[in-house]
Amino acid sequence: SLLLSACGSQTPQEEVSQALGLDVSGGRVASASDDHGGFHGDGTTFVELQFSDDEALEQIEESGDWEAFPLDRAARALVYGVTEETGTEEAGITVFQTGPYLKDGGGNPLVPEIREGYYRLIDRHAEAGESDILERSSFNFTLALYDTGADTLYFFELDT
Repeated sequence: SLLLSACGSQTPQEEVSQALGLDVSGGRVASASDDHGGFHGDGTTFVELQFSDDEALEQIEESGDWEAFPLDRAARALVYGVTEETGTEEAGITVFQTGPYLKDGGGNPLVPEIREGYYRLIDRHAEAGESDILERSSFNFTLALYDTGADTLYFFELDT
C-alpha cells in the first residue's frame, strides 16, 4: 500500500469528497497514491476506498451525476483499454489499442473488472466540450468508479 504524499493536509477521503461532492469520510483507505508535482502539477492521484455499508452508494444514486455500468467507450479506454479493428479482410485489418491510461508500473489496469456499479467522468480540460477526450495530446480528468458488489470506490485524477 502506498502512502499519500502530503499536498496540504487533506486525507484521501477529504480529497475524494471534495472532488466528487460526496461525503466519503466513512470509507476505509485500501490504497492511495499521488505523484502530482513539478511545475505544471502533472501526475496521477489514485484512491481506493472500501465501505462497510451503502452510505456512499445511496449518495451516488441520489446525486444524478453518475452513470450506471456498462462504461462508455471513453471511460472503458481510460480504465481498461479498448481494442478496435478497422479495414477489411481484403485490404487488411488494422488493430488499434487505446489505453489503459490508469495502470500500474507493469501496464495492468489499477481497477479489477467491475460487473455492476456506477461511474462518473469529469473532464477538466480547458476545451472540454470540443473534442473526444481520447483524441487529445494531454489529459485533465477525474474518473470515479463505484463497484456495488464490493462496496468499493475507485478514484482517479490524471493531469498530463
